[in-house]
Amino acid sequence: MKTVSNILKQKPSHLFSINSSISVFDALTVMMEKNISALLIIEQDQLRGIFTERDYARKIVLQGKSSKDTQVNEVMTADPLTISLNDGLEYCMNLMTDKHIRHLPVINDGKVVAMISIGDLVKAIIDSQKDTIKQLEGYINS
Repeated sequence: MKTVSNILKQKPSHLFSINSSISVFDALTVMMEKNISALLIIEQDQLRGIFTERDYARKIVLQGKSSKDTQVNEVMTADPLTISLNDGLEYCMNLMTDKHIRHLPVINDGKVVAMISIGDLVKAIIDSQKDTIKQLEGYINS
């Protein structure tokens, strides 16, 4: 069974985070520059929350707030669900599906070490299925 650790071996080790006191506008600027759709809120080496495009759409745009006048801590998702390096892909996919989330911070020894997205999971599952198909084809053809 593949785990979160297997996914992280295949992806760059970039971890983007911000302070909760910056403006939503500045957070969106970071997200645009890095071409990402979520930022972790880490303060004093502790995960405080996550800010996503969904947070922006639902808590800023639809509520008529200004992204320049609103701090991230007012709209971030506090205490997000997390996973560990040893969690299986199926567990992570079920968690994301059941909770309607697209990003999961990865915690190891009490610290955030990475974040995986629904896209990371889908890619890993497809790759795993391709490997299984190749193995079955090899078995059938031998």
